Amino acid sequence: MEVIRQHTLFDFHGVSMSQCFTNNWDEIQNFKARPDDILIATYPKAGTTWVCYILDLLYFGQTSPERQASIPIDQRVPCLEINKPSLPTGKDLADQLPTTPRLIKTHLPFQFVPKSFWEQNVRIVNVFRNAKDNAVSYYNFCRMNSSMPEPGDWSTFLQNFMEGKVVYGSWHDHVNGWWEKKQTYPKIHHMFYEDLIQDTGREIDRLCSFLGLSPSAEEKERVTSEVQFDNMKQNKMVNYSTSQSMNHKVSPFMRKGKVGDWKNHFTVAQDEKFDEDYKQKMKTSTLQFRSEV
Repeated sequence: MEVIRQHTLFDFHGVSMSQCFTNNWDEIQNFKARPDDILIATYPKAGTTWVCYILDLLYFGQTSPERQASIPIDQRVPCLEINKPSLPTGKDLADQLPTTPRLIKTHLPFQFVPKSFWEQNVRIVNVFRNAKDNAVSYYNFCRMNSSMPEPGDWSTFLQNFMEGKVVYGSWHDHVNGWWEKKQTYPKIHHMFYEDLIQDTGREIDRLCSFLGLSPSAEEKERVTSEVQFDNMKQNKMVNYSTSQSMNHKVSPFMRKGKVGDWKNHFTVAQDEKFDEDYKQKMKTSTLQFRSEV
């Protein structure tokens, strides 16, 4: 099955985007957030689905097990800005969510988030992943997803990633923007992919503390077990095998779930160039990442 590309990259208010995520921009900007909503905000391929699933299980794993078994995660936790032909928009799915709280995800840079989220003082869970692994994962995702512009080969994509010429723009701007936002908007909980890999239970504890949840030891154990990578990879309601736009033969949506896989992709020259570029773009940031654990 050939992947047919319908979307190209264009400059959207200073950020590279594709129409799949900007088509109904006015509707997105006018979205009515509620005070009990929870927004999961990430750069693409930073562990978004992982954290969406953790939250979904914490809130609804016991009360609505039938949802877990019958509704794909991208409908239980819709992406606010997504707009694919002949499918309900992410905004419509979010509006129609029957759950309380509504779990909504976005990959938008903080300055594009609809103002009602800030006005309603919505809690935001923000997930970060080190730039090198993030770039590799994003490349493989773009290869298999017809909703994304053609990524080219790895060296082309890596250069574009460094220059911010990928959908949702510069990784550096994105993570720094969200990191700094907490100084003026305290209801943000930052999570790191690498920490989740290292100690999932501890990170779930911290998340529960932020959300004011107190699951039993058994419940926490069950959630921690269900969100292990291999279990998620087998779960048809979580692994995006129901998505029409993704060709899992090219690359599975859930590929490796590891820290440090970038070493299998970067050449020595690419690594040195990337480090130099990274140092420049992150020199004023207090954000610290680990590219191995």
